[in-house]
Order: sequence, then structure tokens, then C-alpha cells
Amino acid sequence: MEDINLFLAHAVELEREAARRYEELADSMRTDGNVAVEAFFRQMAVFSRKHLALAVERGGFRQIPALTPAEYVWPDGLSPEQFDWIGVDCLIDANNALALALDGERRGRAFYAGIAAATGDPEVRTMAREFAEEEAEHVAELEKWIGRYAPQSTASPLSSNAHPASGG
Repeated sequence: MEDINLFLAHAVELEREAARRYEELADSMRTDGNVAVEAFFRQMAVFSRKHLALAVERGGFRQIPALTPAEYVWPDGLSPEQFDWIGVDCLIDANNALALALDGERRGRAFYAGIAAATGDPEVRTMAREFAEEEAEHVAELEKWIGRYAPQSTASPLSSNAHPASGG
């Protein structure tokens, strides 16, 4: 991605998606009765909105283009923060909700890091690195939360190396 305005349009949409995702997850945790994880997801939604505002602010006086869905250049055709599997419903538990959020944050980090590595534009590279670092902070925070719930967890639907409880 060689155009700063195009990069910022992607960043704005990615953060919008993240805020929506976290609100959905928070609502699911409210239904599940998990007040702590609900509050965490609501705080993550606030952070996503702050990052959204920061992306707009970083645009300064630039005109960030309004892209149609077909104009976005996402890995696998989806925003890294969109759900790409069964998604969220009122029956999702904290373990799976946290795993789903972690997957989105990892994909967001990879998206920004990939742009930083591939672009020839120094301004895009700098911003993409900054955004990747912010996503890495989210990944670390989610990993802490998953660590709190891991003893209660069995295999996650997002885990590619899950083993049966029998030790297999």
C-alpha cells in the first residue's frame, strides 16, 4: 500500500470493525453473566474507538477516501477484525469469546505489519508500524485474560493444535 490516504481509510474501517466486534462480544458476555469479561470487552471497544479517532486525526488535513467494500484490499477478502467463522451469538462462552477476539487482534497486527514490511512509502511504513505495535498491545492483554480462563477451557474452535483431555 503506497498511498497514505488509502492506508488511513483501511485503518479507520479496521478500527470501526474492532469496536463493533468488541460490543458484540460484550453483549454476549452480559448474556452469559460474565461481568468481568463483559467490562473488559467494553473497555477494548473504547480503545478501538480511540484508535479510530487517532487514525482520523493522523489524517490531518488529508481527505480520507470513502471506499466501497470492493475497494478495500484485505487479506482473505475480509477486514482483519471481522468474524470469519460462525461469529458471536448469545451462547458463546468467555473462553471462545476471548479466543475470537485474540484471533482478530492477531490478524490486525499482521495486516499492519505486512503493510509496514511491503510499502515503499516512509509515511505509510511509520504509521503501519505504530498501528501494528498498538495491536500487539491488544494481543498481549488478551493473552493475559485467556491465561486467567485457560484452566476452565477445553479445546477452542480456533485452536489448531487442541489435544483431547485424555492427553492424546
